[in-house]
Amino acid sequence: MPETAAPVHEHRSRLLEGMAHAVAAKGYADTTIADIVREASVSRRTFYEHFQTKADCLIALYEASSRNALKVLRGAIDPAHGWQTQVEQALAAYLGCMAGNPILMRTLFIEILGLGAPGLAARRRVNQEIADFMLGTLQGGITPQMAMAVVGGINELVLQYIEQDRVAHLGELVAPASALVRAATSA
Repeated sequence: MPETAAPVHEHRSRLLEGMAHAVAAKGYADTTIADIVREASVSRRTFYEHFQTKADCLIALYEASSRNALKVLRGAIDPAHGWQTQVEQALAAYLGCMAGNPILMRTLFIEILGLGAPGLAARRRVNQEIADFMLGTLQGGITPQMAMAVVGGINELVLQYIEQDRVAHLGELVAPASALVRAATSA
């Protein structure tokens, strides 16, 4: 399909996928806009119709990937089970989703912080979305500060596994992450 025939949202999706592939192959620092548009099979002009900079594209990829992981987390909630089982199932699904693409996880968890204030702001927005999800799901069983502390704690555990090249083993974090949620919700 020629580039001009593709819907605008498809171009954006292709650019995000192109960014993910390029960064996986070269790392963020060595990735160029030319690499991204080549991977996405779109023009440089199309890139600039969606993003001002390479950093903007990485932030958009980070936010889209995080929204997808949060969607997986939401989808794993099964009210037919007790809340502790729901927490374990949701965390297993969430961590499994992240383990499915170790190179992308490394990029998103580590490279996003290399963008300085804009990357930190994106990380904070995503963490707040996850904390808000916890607040809504646990319905009064956790304070906003404790929800954010849980999100931060789980992020640090994930970062540790990324640094140790153990992303494929993120499932091992279900038990400690579940224990953290239980501890944060106990009165």
